[in-house]
Amino acid sequence: MELVTRKDHLKVQKMKKKVLRKQVRAQHTLMRHEGIECSSHATQSLVIANAGLGNGMSRHQLFRIVEEYGLVETILMPPSKPYSFVKYGTTEEAKKAFDALNGKEVTLEDCGQNIVLYINFVEKVFWKNAVPTSLPPGLKVIEKIISPEEERRILESIDWIGGEDTQNGLPEICDPFLEKCLKQGYIKHKPDQLTVNQYEPGQGIPPHIDTHSAFEDEIISLSLGSEIVMDFKHPHGHTVAIMLPRCSLLVMAGESRYLWTHGITPRKYDVIQASELGQKVGTITADAGDLTLNRRETRTSFTFRKVRRSPCNCIYPSVCDSQKGPQSRVQPSFPHNEMEASELEQEYVHKVYEEIATHFSSTRHSPWPRIVEFLRSLPKGSIVADVGCGNGKYLGINEDLYMVGCDRSKNLVDICGEKNLEAFVCDALSVPMRSGSCDACISIAVIHHFSTAERRLATIRELARLLRPGGTALIYVWAMEQEYKNQKSKYLKEKNGSKDKEEEINTGTAQRPLSDELPDGSSQDSLCSDRLLSDAKGKGCDVKPIADSTLPIHTNRTSFHSQDLLVPWHLKGGSKKKGESTDTGLFPVGSKESQELSPVFHRYYHVFCEGELEAVCRSLDCVKVQRSYYDQGNWCVVLEKL
Repeated sequence: MELVTRKDHLKVQKMKKKVLRKQVRAQHTLMRHEGIECSSHATQSLVIANAGLGNGMSRHQLFRIVEEYGLVETILMPPSKPYSFVKYGTTEEAKKAFDALNGKEVTLEDCGQNIVLYINFVEKVFWKNAVPTSLPPGLKVIEKIISPEEERRILESIDWIGGEDTQNGLPEICDPFLEKCLKQGYIKHKPDQLTVNQYEPGQGIPPHIDTHSAFEDEIISLSLGSEIVMDFKHPHGHTVAIMLPRCSLLVMAGESRYLWTHGITPRKYDVIQASELGQKVGTITADAGDLTLNRRETRTSFTFRKVRRSPCNCIYPSVCDSQKGPQSRVQPSFPHNEMEASELEQEYVHKVYEEIATHFSSTRHSPWPRIVEFLRSLPKGSIVADVGCGNGKYLGINEDLYMVGCDRSKNLVDICGEKNLEAFVCDALSVPMRSGSCDACISIAVIHHFSTAERRLATIRELARLLRPGGTALIYVWAMEQEYKNQKSKYLKEKNGSKDKEEEINTGTAQRPLSDELPDGSSQDSLCSDRLLSDAKGKGCDVKPIADSTLPIHTNRTSFHSQDLLVPWHLKGGSKKKGESTDTGLFPVGSKESQELSPVFHRYYHVFCEGELEAVCRSLDCVKVQRSYYDQGNWCVVLEKL
């Protein structure tokens, strides 16, 4: 009996240690992701790990779990996060829930999966939520366009085996529906092409724009059997999630049809407004106080189009297949010599940054924590050069340093001057400062703009020349690996383009995001280049030079498929200036009526594979690599001058 009791005691102790470890891990996750610090003493508010929308917990189930222990004042469930915040009426009620639920195993109602809850106290949380957004211009959703009886009749009329009647014409059952839509002005012209699709839970539609040359302006879609959330995205990156209730009609015309992509993310649950139980027509607002999960059911869509008989002449030529072809600009090719490299950088780096300087500067204001840490670790009175300083956001980080910046863009250097920062114009390949005059240098997001291995090496050699013996340099370059150790970089994670509102629960203040440093916003001989590529390969990076190939244009917020590429910058807040570096594609930034056009610029990048930056640095005999690391989609190296 005593042996059994001892085993039980050891088992309980082991379980308590496990729960404590998980609690601490949850604390670190919350601090790292949201900047919210957990409390060491009891408060009215709890953060519950593993009980979020991101891992399948619905608001209804969470409320039933937590209401047992007292009056629940607020539940915040941030979209896509695996944790939620719960505020009780009193600290005693929160402590009661903490003691009862910490380490408790529960079953998710919708999928039957078992999860374990881990609880921590929090003081105060400010959760930033997107303000309600408007529908894309030209788009409307008409609710209850048909009755449940008409829905049943239409679904029963579909022959999923033969399918001939639905592919080559419009079934008779739809004629009354179309006549009703025409009569009430929902559509302008009777369609002559119909596509019928059925989607099971977990299935979706890739983001796309219906081909301009194939179909006329207006496209309508009838949703039957189940509600669904459809995602719309503007080329600038702004996204809108729209609820399509069952028996509703989606009408796309103008900008929403020609310019915005639309698609359905393949998943089994949609995040929806809890207050409307999935039946709200319009946009889904990321309101953490009013979100829940809605299980998808089988959905059938009837999509009606009118076949186009002539080429499309819309006002969106950048995405129009009828207006591309000979009018589209020839993309540049990878440079094969020093002159071509210099010309490429002049056209697709220097000219571009002169044009976008003001808009670029407005998106670069939050310093990166690890760069700040490097600058604050330097001895008082150190002389530091920021080579490629941009708008100078790092020049005033540490007032105990003597910092000077330089950049190739005169307009960016002028912005530094407006801030009373010390900066001058020069090329990173040739900095007009005395050799050995600096205690430290930083080069942040600069070297990846040089288009050959020789020029990238020469830039690092120039940094080393500026350093005194024992001086250090910090280098950041964009990484090919935007998903590293099973973690996506902030570049791949969607950023909400709308303004934020704060929803407060008396539960640590949120810190600012890691940064906004996201790009969406003397030559050596060939033997040296070959050696650098070989060294990088030896560290697990398959680096291949491009031969006789056109540089691809990257799709923003996606993984890289090439090391050398052009990255679009969609200029906002002004009309296009004359300059050869702009793309011929222009996008309206407001409504169709405003006709305000925004140019798209392309910037050259060489994204670095793992080990490549280190290999380049180690090829220099005047420096040694102190350390290297990966930081949110960038490869980073700290060098020391020997």
